[in-house]
Amino acid sequence: MRAACFTIRLNVSTASPSTSASVLKGSVLVLIQFDVCEELRLDQLRSVRGGSIQQQPSMKNAAPAYVRYERPPVVEPLEAIQLESGERLEGEIKYYDYGVVSVIFQLPFSGDWSNLVHLASRWVWDLDFGSRAEPLVRRRLAECADAMVRPYSRWLSEDYFIFHVSDASGSPSATVLIREHGHEIAQVVRGDRVKLSDGECSEVLHSQLSYYAHDVTVIGWNAAFLYDSASGAETAIQLLEYANSQLLEFRHYDELLTEILDRAYKLLEQKTGVLARWRLAKSARNLHTTLLDVAELTERADTAIKFLSDMFAARLYRLAATKVGVPDYKELVSRKVKTAEDLYNYMVDQFNQSRAFFLEFTVVLILLIELFFLFRGKTL
Repeated sequence: MRAACFTIRLNVSTASPSTSASVLKGSVLVLIQFDVCEELRLDQLRSVRGGSIQQQPSMKNAAPAYVRYERPPVVEPLEAIQLESGERLEGEIKYYDYGVVSVIFQLPFSGDWSNLVHLASRWVWDLDFGSRAEPLVRRRLAECADAMVRPYSRWLSEDYFIFHVSDASGSPSATVLIREHGHEIAQVVRGDRVKLSDGECSEVLHSQLSYYAHDVTVIGWNAAFLYDSASGAETAIQLLEYANSQLLEFRHYDELLTEILDRAYKLLEQKTGVLARWRLAKSARNLHTTLLDVAELTERADTAIKFLSDMFAARLYRLAATKVGVPDYKELVSRKVKTAEDLYNYMVDQFNQSRAFFLEFTVVLILLIELFFLFRGKTL
């Protein structure tokens, strides 16, 4: 049991009002993800929509270590759309097989730090990108509905913002950038217009990671700041996307297990008699099948990307997963799975007790019948 994920990357050509005095250049991205179905059959989808196989993520270092997709996504171009403000957006869609739909809107940026802080707060809190992304996703999926396995009637969603600075005046090192503009970076990651306290700024900047002297990634729970080249930032963007898709998947498992446990509790409340407990076998079997499906889903979500000797990428992923809350939801799901397993064992025990009682009752009944005919024969 798996879900389907694809990514839409949209480029917006627009000019910043402060281009003439710009000190920063880069792009701002918003990632919106939807959990749409258990599995997307990529081969069948390609036969309907075409598209190409996503290349493996490029790595920063030259060593023979890389991140590999377990099942590379399928990519196809997206038709251009135009916003009310006049910006024309073009992009691409990436179809994954494991559970989520990702939509990335991208805005090229040129300006100073105050421009970036203002842009971050506006994107994080004021704009509704999900309402634009969802119709695009639904329209594309409607054209390849046969490739979807068990589509969901209700889609869970997550959004995440990435602020990528590819060039800064003077090309400062990561250490200098953090020292001189740490407060602005913290505001960008938090999407806050007001300057944060030193303690809060330190808390945000604690979640940073660098590979070379002139790159740094600062990751928050709903946004990240990247200072790196376009090629260098690509891996971080893909890993942030993967971490958020995992979060979305575990949210789905959490809701699924909550529904399962609620049904199991109600069933146990209704079946209190000996004969009622006899009927628990079917319910226990259904519960066990669902637990096996959840275990399969969890394993596939965990292994969608493999880290082959690239310790930096693995550390970057762990940091991203921790900040967005993947371990917390994974632990929550694990506890609910354990509770469901305990309920399954209890239901099986109740059924076994009922079966043992029935067998004992049957033996006693047969014995009484034999005794009855035995004594009846003697009286005759």
